[in-house]
Amino acid sequence: MESFFYPKNVALVGASPESGKVGNVLLRNLKNFRGEFYAVNPKYKEIDGLKCYPSVLSIPETVDLAVIAIPAKFVAEVVEDCGIRGIGNVVVISGGFKEVGVEGSKLERKLVEVARKYKMNLLGPNCLGMINAEIGLNATFSEIMPKFGKVAFLSQSGAFILAVISWAQKAKFGFSKILSLGNKAILTEADFLGFLANDPATEVIMLYVEGIQDGQRFIEVAREVSKKKPIVVMKAGKTESGAKAASSHTGSLAGSYEVYKTAFEQSGIIIAETVEEFFDFAFALSKNRSVGDIAILTNSGGPGVMASDAVELYGLKLSELGFGTVEELKRILPPSANFYNPVDILGDADTERFSKALEIIARDRNVGSIVAILAPTAQINFRKAVEKVRSIQKSVYCCFMGIDEKSEEILVENQIPNFFDPTRAVRAIRAVDRYLNFDFTEKELVKFNVDKERADRIFAEFERAGAKFVGVEGMKLLECYKIPTARWGIAKTADEAEEIAERIGYPVAMKIVSPDVIHKSDLGALKLNVGKEEVKSSFYEIISKVESYIPEARIEGVLVQEMVRGGREVILGMKKDPQFGNILMFGLGGLYVEVFKDLAFRIAPLSRKDAYEMIKSVKSYALLKGIRGEKMLDIDGLADAILRFSQLSMDYPISEMEINPLKVFEKGCVAVDFRMLLEVRK
Repeated sequence: MESFFYPKNVALVGASPESGKVGNVLLRNLKNFRGEFYAVNPKYKEIDGLKCYPSVLSIPETVDLAVIAIPAKFVAEVVEDCGIRGIGNVVVISGGFKEVGVEGSKLERKLVEVARKYKMNLLGPNCLGMINAEIGLNATFSEIMPKFGKVAFLSQSGAFILAVISWAQKAKFGFSKILSLGNKAILTEADFLGFLANDPATEVIMLYVEGIQDGQRFIEVAREVSKKKPIVVMKAGKTESGAKAASSHTGSLAGSYEVYKTAFEQSGIIIAETVEEFFDFAFALSKNRSVGDIAILTNSGGPGVMASDAVELYGLKLSELGFGTVEELKRILPPSANFYNPVDILGDADTERFSKALEIIARDRNVGSIVAILAPTAQINFRKAVEKVRSIQKSVYCCFMGIDEKSEEILVENQIPNFFDPTRAVRAIRAVDRYLNFDFTEKELVKFNVDKERADRIFAEFERAGAKFVGVEGMKLLECYKIPTARWGIAKTADEAEEIAERIGYPVAMKIVSPDVIHKSDLGALKLNVGKEEVKSSFYEIISKVESYIPEARIEGVLVQEMVRGGREVILGMKKDPQFGNILMFGLGGLYVEVFKDLAFRIAPLSRKDAYEMIKSVKSYALLKGIRGEKMLDIDGLADAILRFSQLSMDYPISEMEINPLKVFEKGCVAVDFRMLLEVRK
């Protein structure tokens, strides 16, 4: 893509002399390009003193990049001309494609067909265009050319780019490249990430995402790119209002944002939840690449306390200043100052006192990074304070409140973050810390020896029977994968229920077997600790309750199962996502999944480390470790079950799958209930 981003010459198809038209804005922007520029429009011989060519075929030399801004119905024909002329890079600004409906989709399919025929790099259609600030190339209809910086910005929203460019001009924020992805007919995020990974002009990549088409490829590329450069992402469309009710907890809980968030986290991408975080994190990551323990230096007690609170809140650590550092601070600060972290130099401090304290703290080996807070007192000269910060070798995150515009501009030019809110500064430090401490080592995937032949036969039986939903009878698959299950049987009659109970031993648990009943206990369709004399009456009562409350429910029988006592209930779930593949879910069962949604997600296949991270990342992990004298449960056995469950999900065409609950004991774990949706084969 070198010639895409660094073309020697550019042609604009759809150049216009009419003020206000997209073709005219593009013309004025591209006239400032440092290379050769050609205007193309068969209606004109000349525009604004530039010769105008009737088509790209009539341009005397081969063009590196063609920018197209004409009605959608003519675009494929012009792209065909570009292919014939040997133009390998095309930006299609024009809208009116798949975003407008059926007819537009037909036009886009034709466009893709032509572009692929000539193996073109095609950006768009329906996009704002692209900018390379390094060479003065503005192939967009933004009238503002952003200043050059070290951050590349990719966005699916052209309007968001326009807003960002306007904001950046005021904030003196610079960009290396800006790309509006549009409909992503040919080139996607993954293609551009691959180029930017090796772009010397780019240090950080910002990515605004609404949806990703090939999730597996995105993860693969993003993980490799993240090893070299930080990627900061903001995802729009986090809720799924109006989504269909799912047939399992996993189906309803593993919503689209959880899936995207999991994919980003597993790729080493830094996630921003707000526009403010989006730019804070990108700017902090563009230069400040060390964190360590944090020292806070302030001339105001309140903001210093805010910063200290944020350090703890975000899981970071305040540095313990060395004895020598404290003694040096005592020599230069008033007796009423605070010499320990956070270091308060008091409100009457002048810039010299601030500068000396900053130097002393920066020399301390225990300090990894510094949050420097200055309230705008009469004694503070921000210009001198900025110059001192520039001379410090360690990462400094400024909170210079009320700083003058010129001094702040110097900070921006030197890639030194400045925040009005100390909490924002610490939050940015956490983003840097997460990136620096992400483990990019290759995952060692686990593969167990299982009874695959028997599992194949069982799964084939389900498919032959035309089953879409498989309930507890699917526990036979778990047995093949050596996930322990509670002894069970399905009774069609009360007599059968009694026979199964006798075989298992009393007491037993009994519950309805129906694809239409998820919350069995709510209907009274679940009975626990059923004794010998109660089996038949419980059978009839369970059937009666379901028929009464859900007359249309399909009843396949009553499960009679070993009564598993004790242990801690957890849930294992899996949902196949069309973009990213199998999404695995783990959490404690009952209240923790229903109310608190205390869950962890990962994309299969998993490594052993992934399994342990899933377990440890839920807030309720303390209950598994054992609290108040309770013994620790079998974390190793639980990780084993998660990995076997993951392997099962990868071996068969399963849409959703869930063990709920899986009971975990001090030694071992047992699956008590199971449900599965088979993938619909096309």
